[in-house]
Amino acid sequence: MTTGRPAGYSAISSYSRVEILHLVQEQPRRTITEIVAATKLHPNTVREHLQRLIDEGYVVSASEHRTTRGRPRVLYSAADGVVESSAVQRRKVRAAAERGDLMRRVLPGEAPELAPDALHQVDALVEDLIDAGFDPLIDERALTVELTPCAQAEAQAEHREVLCRVHLGLMQSVLSAAGGPLRVDAIRPSCDPRDCVVQLMLAGAAVGATSDAAPANARDAEPAMAV
Repeated sequence: MTTGRPAGYSAISSYSRVEILHLVQEQPRRTITEIVAATKLHPNTVREHLQRLIDEGYVVSASEHRTTRGRPRVLYSAADGVVESSAVQRRKVRAAAERGDLMRRVLPGEAPELAPDALHQVDALVEDLIDAGFDPLIDERALTVELTPCAQAEAQAEHREVLCRVHLGLMQSVLSAAGGPLRVDAIRPSCDPRDCVVQLMLAGAAVGATSDAAPANARDAEPAMAV
């Protein structure tokens, strides 16, 4: 599906933005000062990266509530689709569902494996992954998302663990914003760092994830690297 963006355009193609997103996923309501201290980037560079992430619906900002004098600080959090909701993300999710419904009407095929609300989650997830530079392959029966080859993992191999954590968090955020029964379960372990298969699950029941697979929670995930 074409987004009309120039090739290579992705809010998470820059590792600096990945690092910032990882920080606000791990601990919401971060200040510019905290992010600067953690990344060693110039404050203006951090502001530019944050604005890019906000424009893509990955980060939200809010003014600090103060009970004393002084200018309130701006606090930054990752949009998780539940507690921290992004208007940009909601708009993208609705548009993806509309396009998905239209495509299924125009190109009828076999009956979908998933219920309509889960299909809309998949619609949103696929479009977000394409925007991020992936070419996702969805298996609705097995509830898997194949992201192989992962160009980002190969180009930034030394940061693969952080990349995996951030990607898992973004995928869960999109699924949550779309609403429905699907959530991210795990990344399947692989000997090849370029291989990436993400296991989804229906709420309340894991589907096909192995005991060695990593939990998807952005704070607890330990994505499997080389065996």
